Amino acid sequence: MKQMHGLDVDPLTDIAICCGQSEAFAAAIFAIINPGDEVILFDPSYETYETCIKMAGGVPVYVSLDPPHWNLGRDKLMMSFTLRTKAIVLNSPHNPTGKVFTKDELEIIAGACRARDCLAVTDEVYELITYDNEEHISLASLPEMQNRTIITSSLSKTFSVTGWRIGWAIAPACFASAIRNIHIKVTDSAPAPFQEAALVALTSPPEYFESLRKDYESKRNYIVELLLRVGFQLHMKPKGSFFVFAELPASCILSDIEFVEELIKQAGVVAVPGCGFFHTNQSSEKFSQAAFSYQKKYIRFAFCKSDATLYSAAEKLAQLCDAEGPLKLMYSGE
Repeated sequence: MKQMHGLDVDPLTDIAICCGQSEAFAAAIFAIINPGDEVILFDPSYETYETCIKMAGGVPVYVSLDPPHWNLGRDKLMMSFTLRTKAIVLNSPHNPTGKVFTKDELEIIAGACRARDCLAVTDEVYELITYDNEEHISLASLPEMQNRTIITSSLSKTFSVTGWRIGWAIAPACFASAIRNIHIKVTDSAPAPFQEAALVALTSPPEYFESLRKDYESKRNYIVELLLRVGFQLHMKPKGSFFVFAELPASCILSDIEFVEELIKQAGVVAVPGCGFFHTNQSSEKFSQAAFSYQKKYIRFAFCKSDATLYSAAEKLAQLCDAEGPLKLMYSGE
């Protein structure tokens, strides 16, 4: 933490080792949220955040990021605060969009937390998977934010060991103590042999992390070019994570779910419908239903696959895009 973010952390009091980031996040929410507390999330978002907040008795409040670049609007964020707001959840690099929140956006979030005396819970599992010389900045590293931020992360993405379930929460001692207490009651301990392996992994030389980044950047470029070639709309290359959040072709007559179903049937290629990441309550927003029509027009592709798998998917998609192929049935007038 000192090397990456310039943060001084006491290893004896400020760190809770958990069974993956998922448990670390859940334990953090259970530690700080009381029934009725509101928690701000950015939409689209990873689906488990909402579940954890509701299990704790909290109330999720969604602030929609503006497509197609998923920008954060300051006024929209500030309007979401009430007297019951307790925390903000920030995931950067972002799943599903691949967005890396900019320094200006982080300053907006940090300023809101300071002004409203609000906590922040971050999910930074993709912190070392960024592209195009983009750097991940931890919200806790901004002025006056370390004492009000709970950082959650894990070994899973950086070292491709999702099944090991080694994650952590890093927070001021009072929060870390509460998180550890919940963790002990729920799972007791993260797997001890994998903790020993984690110590070795975390001392990897800089060359490993650079190699990982370059490998994923190459895969990202390949899948982005492929999706553009077969007609998807991509207004931004993902700057981090290993996902592409692609907009369906403008002429597509299917919803995201329908398109994914057809993609499986016709090509054996699997993606995730984007609607599962959107949670904005349209009836409560001061916008028309049409303003949220994009929520059924995105699908998420993961490129954390072998080159052979990516090449196979490319061949199958190319076959579908043949003028005589069945993919034409998905489009209107083309």
